[in-house]
Amino acid sequence: MKGLSNVILLCGIALLTVQSCRAISSLLHDEEVVAEVGRHMLYRSEVDNLIPDGASEEDSLRFALQYINSWASDIVFLDIAEEQLSKEELDVTAELEEYRRSLLKYRYEQRYINERLDTLVSESQIDEYYQSHIENFVLEIPIVRARFLRISADSPNLEIIKKKMCSSGVSDLTEADSLAYFSAVKYTDFSNRWIDMITLSREFGTDYADLLSSMKNGVIEREDAYGKVNVAYVVDFMPAGEIPPVEYCRDRIKNIILSVRKQTLVTSLEQDLLEDAREKGKFKIF
Repeated sequence: MKGLSNVILLCGIALLTVQSCRAISSLLHDEEVVAEVGRHMLYRSEVDNLIPDGASEEDSLRFALQYINSWASDIVFLDIAEEQLSKEELDVTAELEEYRRSLLKYRYEQRYINERLDTLVSESQIDEYYQSHIENFVLEIPIVRARFLRISADSPNLEIIKKKMCSSGVSDLTEADSLAYFSAVKYTDFSNRWIDMITLSREFGTDYADLLSSMKNGVIEREDAYGKVNVAYVVDFMPAGEIPPVEYCRDRIKNIILSVRKQTLVTSLEQDLLEDAREKGKFKIF
């Protein structure tokens, strides 16, 4: 094994401890088989491939042990299933054939789609879809445009950055960004795009309802357990139940349009294949 030159594992069907594997492996340094369950054998090369390059001996042993136990568990289940299930239950021919057909069909569909799908979605197409289906975009979660700051509570630049980041002046915002670059742990400007409140609440390590309850005059400020102050200035806010602007829905609409195009291609493919089979006499209904 990579990084495990002095350890070879031989395990039975029971779950093994690291200590027991070390004791056994020391006796079987040159054996190719590292574990067996009944007539089933696990070979050294199979375990070798799972050990990351550069792994320590301890990590290598742990990876190997986990794999061997998992392999043994699968074999035990397989053996008992083969013993206990009826002849009819053991026959999986139909299920395997159905899976094979589904898999081959899926693979061909994906290749067909990849070769023919038009992935260009124009702004006019997005706007048209938005206007035609606007009732489908009602917000379930509030969205905001905001600026977020994480900085040490004792930073001498804390107050000035807070003041500048809440400004609408270009020079103030530029100064806030510059000061934050050198003294803040994190400074992210979400003011040029809408994000949902869940995204912002993750920055504070809380849920968005709790975060909203602490917002005052568009500012949310909390100190965490690590001596850092987290500050968000909400430039714009839109509550749940309202219709968001089209720019917030753009990616979602694009995915919907592409999904419709994919389905159209698949439907067309199925019809064309059936028609071709009829013309060639391969498909007949009696």
